[in-house]
Amino acid sequence: MVTSHESNADRGSSGSKPQMGQLIDGTWRTADELDNTPEREREPTAFRASLGTEAHPIEPDRYHLYVSRACPWAHGVVLVRALLDCEDTLSMDIVDPHRRTDGWEFTPEKSGCTSESQIGADYLRELYTAAEPNYTGKVTVPVLWDTENETIVNNESVEIMRQLASSLAETAGIDLYPSALRTEIDTTIEDLYGAINTAVYRAGFADTQSAYETAIAGLFEALDRYDQRLAEQRFLVGQQLTLADLRLFVTLVRFEAVYYTHFKCNRHRLVEYDHLWGFTRDLYQLPRVAGTVDMDHIKEHYFRSHPDINPSGIVPVGPVQSFGTSHDRESLDGIAAIR
Repeated sequence: MVTSHESNADRGSSGSKPQMGQLIDGTWRTADELDNTPEREREPTAFRASLGTEAHPIEPDRYHLYVSRACPWAHGVVLVRALLDCEDTLSMDIVDPHRRTDGWEFTPEKSGCTSESQIGADYLRELYTAAEPNYTGKVTVPVLWDTENETIVNNESVEIMRQLASSLAETAGIDLYPSALRTEIDTTIEDLYGAINTAVYRAGFADTQSAYETAIAGLFEALDRYDQRLAEQRFLVGQQLTLADLRLFVTLVRFEAVYYTHFKCNRHRLVEYDHLWGFTRDLYQLPRVAGTVDMDHIKEHYFRSHPDINPSGIVPVGPVQSFGTSHDRESLDGIAAIR
């Protein structure tokens, strides 16, 4: 089973300094406090419940999301919410993109951010301890919150994507996770996770030249492979838009602005891949997708939250990207079916 939090990717090689703090038995410890301590390896608490159960029945207006616009894992969930057009029945709070020593924070005075609407929290970690006072583990986005039970349902991005897609497909009239394709979708998501989604992090946080070069070799082999896969088909699985496409998109849309420079994934630019670049523009131009992409938040998070990589904290003003240009992907087999 894929485990796809940014917390699992947003760290260096084994044994290197952690890039973010965490809760230990309900108490916050910074990354410096965790460095080289046994507590860093404690077994984490799990929030892996499902919608549609007795504890968490499918009900409109009952559930709430916590996300970062910068985080690719959270972005996948936001895309499902947008494509299913359920913003009115699934509310959402947005954390500050700059993750500081105290973790994800709510800063409503900042553009694109919100206050915390459910319990009046200042930090995301307060939601975790509200759900489990002795919580041990990373404090990550996305979070799916049950407003009636006042607890976290799930904080695993791909599971939230599957659950929302499955439970809301009939109401939305859009099926991003069709039963007949689920095995292939899941297999593709699993491959993307290791080959592309986390490969950029392995390159960016590599602490040896050999580790970096190994990560880069694997990443660009996978990009070549998926570029060829998309040469004659519009989407990754079957002839329709699915969750697999969204998982690829969240990495590609960040590639030139962040991964190419900040993580040194610079063997090729995305625009040099005819089919991957066309695919990225195709998805970006689907209804409601562009509104989920906040490049200011994306760049601020990466360039300011990783002082080991970018000590100055300077955020680049570029690049200028043309996600809105024509792509001619409609000529390939495949139907987006998004209204």
